[in-house]
Amino acid sequence: MFRHTIPIGRVLGIPIDLDYSWFLIAILITWLLAVNYYPVAFKGGTAGEYWLMGAVTAVLFFASILVHELAHSWVALRYKIPIHRITLFIFGGVSQLAGEPPSAAAEFLIAIAGPLTSFVLAAIFFLLEGPLVNVAPALAVAKYLALINGLLGLFNLIPGFPLDGGRVFRAIVWGVNKNFRRATVIAASTGRFFGFLFIVWGVWQILTGRVADGLWIAFIGWFLESAAGAQVQQQMVQGLLVGHKVSEAMGEVCAHVPGNTPLQDLVDQQILSHGQRCFLVDQGDREVGLLTLHNLKEVPRSSWTTTTAAQAMTPIEKLSRIDANAELWTAFEKMGRDGINQMPVMRGSELVGMLSRSDVLRYLQTLQQVGTRAA
Repeated sequence: MFRHTIPIGRVLGIPIDLDYSWFLIAILITWLLAVNYYPVAFKGGTAGEYWLMGAVTAVLFFASILVHELAHSWVALRYKIPIHRITLFIFGGVSQLAGEPPSAAAEFLIAIAGPLTSFVLAAIFFLLEGPLVNVAPALAVAKYLALINGLLGLFNLIPGFPLDGGRVFRAIVWGVNKNFRRATVIAASTGRFFGFLFIVWGVWQILTGRVADGLWIAFIGWFLESAAGAQVQQQMVQGLLVGHKVSEAMGEVCAHVPGNTPLQDLVDQQILSHGQRCFLVDQGDREVGLLTLHNLKEVPRSSWTTTTAAQAMTPIEKLSRIDANAELWTAFEKMGRDGINQMPVMRGSELVGMLSRSDVLRYLQTLQQVGTRAA
């Protein structure tokens, strides 16, 4: 599977990834600091010094964001919520929790930990300004990091999902109405409202001549509105799927093929003629792997006649499986989180079916059409 991130290490056992978009914002911050901020804050420096200071500051800024996200993750781990990874990207960072908080209080503490950490970092850099008063370059860096961490904390407290403030707001609403999904929809709708406000503010800035500032503010507003809208849609989907089992939506078991079958034969005799989209690869009397169209696409067409199903398959031990009685929403969420399109469905040690994203979407469409949902 093609990844849009670069692994850079682990902290607290949590994988840390850099999204490719991070490089864009890191370069932009470096340029803005080198051209606009440091020539004013630190007079008499060379262009090379300004660019070096800009690059160092950009790295320290994202290190601050990482600490912010680690604060969320540390509190989540205290509540036994696993963290899949932390990803740094164009708008900062995100901690990918493997589950929802067990209570409104847990949600509140997990959410508030990030902004509080940013305020602590702002205070630390502010206190460093005194000892660095005679070291002009370092003083300029400390002033910027104190300011940006303070602004980061304040921005994240805006009560609109998916910002931390939106999660704090969701925790409060959840604590009042005792309904997690309803609280999420309310917080996400509030997030969309703030997103629209930012867009309007950005357009106003553009119309008054501050084009660069306006574009950036409008872009942030678009991001907030889109993320919040996606969260509302997700809650609608979850509301329909909750209470339904994997067995209700799964498809039939994939066709079995011998491991020494050439890929070209599968394409000609199974995929094109019978519409088969996945195959369980057998070696002797046991299943050793799964071959999907995704596996097939990874093999050059010119090699299909010489590449066998066993060579192109995903080994059975590397497959992500799901129990037939598992919640359908849990399975759908897992496929999205792990980036997989289909998974074997098990009942005990017996393979009873295959579940694909298209299976879930077809089932979801059926639920919408008949207007039924689990009690």
